[in-house]
Amino acid sequence: MNLFLSEAQGFFDYARNLRRDFHRFPELGFQEERTSAVVAKELKALDLDVRTGIAGTGVVAMIEGTRPGSVVLLRFDMDALPITEKNGVDYASQNPGVMHACGHDGHTAIGLTAARILAGKRSELKGSVKLVFQPAEEGLGGAAQMVAEGVLERPRPDFALGLHLWNEMPVGWLGVTSGPVMAASDVFEIEVRGRGGHGALPHLAADPLLASAQMVISLQSIVSRNVSPLDSAVVSVTMLHGGDAFNVIPDVVKLKGTIRTFEPALRKVVVERFEQVVHGTASTFNCEARLILKSITPAVVNDPQVVSTVRETAQQVFPASSIDGDYRTMGSEDMAFFLKDTPGCFFLIGSANSEKGLDSPHHHPTFDFDESVLSIGSAIIAGASVALLNREI
Repeated sequence: MNLFLSEAQGFFDYARNLRRDFHRFPELGFQEERTSAVVAKELKALDLDVRTGIAGTGVVAMIEGTRPGSVVLLRFDMDALPITEKNGVDYASQNPGVMHACGHDGHTAIGLTAARILAGKRSELKGSVKLVFQPAEEGLGGAAQMVAEGVLERPRPDFALGLHLWNEMPVGWLGVTSGPVMAASDVFEIEVRGRGGHGALPHLAADPLLASAQMVISLQSIVSRNVSPLDSAVVSVTMLHGGDAFNVIPDVVKLKGTIRTFEPALRKVVVERFEQVVHGTASTFNCEARLILKSITPAVVNDPQVVSTVRETAQQVFPASSIDGDYRTMGSEDMAFFLKDTPGCFFLIGSANSEKGLDSPHHHPTFDFDESVLSIGSAIIAGASVALLNREI
């Protein structure tokens, strides 16, 4: 296992060049045509069986071992965000208003580097590795669409692995946690409809702004009064819009936001209370509310035995690492759809380096990461794949 890191470091220039190429030409979800073309070209150069066009721009390839065995699925996301980059680097985005501000360019480069490492070990592999390059992770349903189009069939994986570069933590840190590690995500839209009127005559109106203001306070009190302090949930109203003039009470106010939970039972409690607050508050102020609540992704839940294998591999491949086995985040990830019925592990790799000024948060116009993690990520996920294929779980 300790050879995987040296192999990955030997491919560092390859990984960095790919990452910077993807960063220069970022593409939004379901529009990753150039990115997927590069991915397919690189995989075909390894003499792999490559399928394209899954969920529009998704790419799948198989690395077949010479001996029968299990199938490990490796998933890497490819999409960028609608953000204007403010970095002054020579590999800054050339596509106006689009930027790799979450590290998916690094994930794709890691995936292709791991493919190179594993393809070179075909004669030693017991089983197969299924490489999945996914479009549209950023809330657009790419994973769900790939699953709907059969990515978990022919062959069905026995295990699944994925990773995320994590600028909340420095290089050298790894988050490898059993159980729920990233939250389920729901988004909501609320339309509060009342009866508008003159701002000087509020008693003649049914004020949806007043109802909405009370609704915000009540919604964001749900967690503190309905969820045990030992559990975790988030309700955030992130948009409220209504009215266009200082002296006019509007007819309609619109709100948007998100709900985050780890456990399905807790989500049920929060959602039920949410619906009661929305409709009850509107009614109290003689208004009506229309609620649209949409599930984006379930929680990412890691299998304890697969996590154990990834931890052991990480310790051997990257002995200098600091492994956190109890790290969770209310951020969400649609890797959850791959892990729903397949035991696996989604792990985080610290990618920040404050000394180099590479510590902006995800989804920020100056986001960038320490590229040394390209080798770390490639080595760990390739090594963990081989460990899973060689281990009876």
